[in-house]
Amino acid sequence: MSKPLILVVNDDGITAPGIKALVESVMPLGEVVVVAPDSPQSGMGHAITINKPLRLNEVHVLEGVRSFACSGTPVDCVKIAVDKVLHRKPDLCVSGINHGSNSSINIIYSGTMSAAVEASLEGIPSVGFSLCDYSHEADFEPSKKYVRYVAEQLLKNGIPKHSLLNVNIPKLSAADMKGLKICRQAHAKWEEEYVERTDPFGRPYYWLTGKFVNYDKGQDTDEWALANGYVSVVPVQHDLTAHHVIPFINENWEV
Repeated sequence: MSKPLILVVNDDGITAPGIKALVESVMPLGEVVVVAPDSPQSGMGHAITINKPLRLNEVHVLEGVRSFACSGTPVDCVKIAVDKVLHRKPDLCVSGINHGSNSSINIIYSGTMSAAVEASLEGIPSVGFSLCDYSHEADFEPSKKYVRYVAEQLLKNGIPKHSLLNVNIPKLSAADMKGLKICRQAHAKWEEEYVERTDPFGRPYYWLTGKFVNYDKGQDTDEWALANGYVSVVPVQHDLTAHHVIPFINENWEV
């Protein structure tokens, strides 16, 4: 039997150290092909390119691994990989390892997670990995054990259709990590503001700032798990329907 085919994507760009760590983690599990943005695409969410051509260039960045740099978004990378690069539908798509957390509401903005969502829409078992460390000197080594374990489980047991996994890894040494915890997404948000500044020509410009606020005190959330030394694993679905609102509207609206 042929080896499992594993598609690797990210949003930090094809030269990011996180994607190198991700490839190293899953290489023993199958044939790996990388298709990633040619420049950082953090915060792009589920954006796709529709008004300009995409460029796709084979590059040599990871020894022994076919790798392609795409001029588009993380979601573009998945779409063009499935349609133009791979000889068959991959058995697994792994995205990341992202620099910084994608827990809680961050999944909405995350290019890392949107790439995994796009792959899961194609029926590919998918997972996004993030390390809660924004530093360029971030140590990805402790993450590899958990990345490989989750990837192995997805290859062996799969995941129900129309779902995927959001995995966040705390900024801890391997010895201090307590293991995996299956969680729900915490209720939290960014409280943001745009700081007005002036450029050298006297023209105003704006810089987005803010702080992350967790309103959720539950001990079954991703934020609690990360704060307490666990790798958080949140199952995610595509269906955005607020099912509990349907009876409310039917009972209270004149429809």
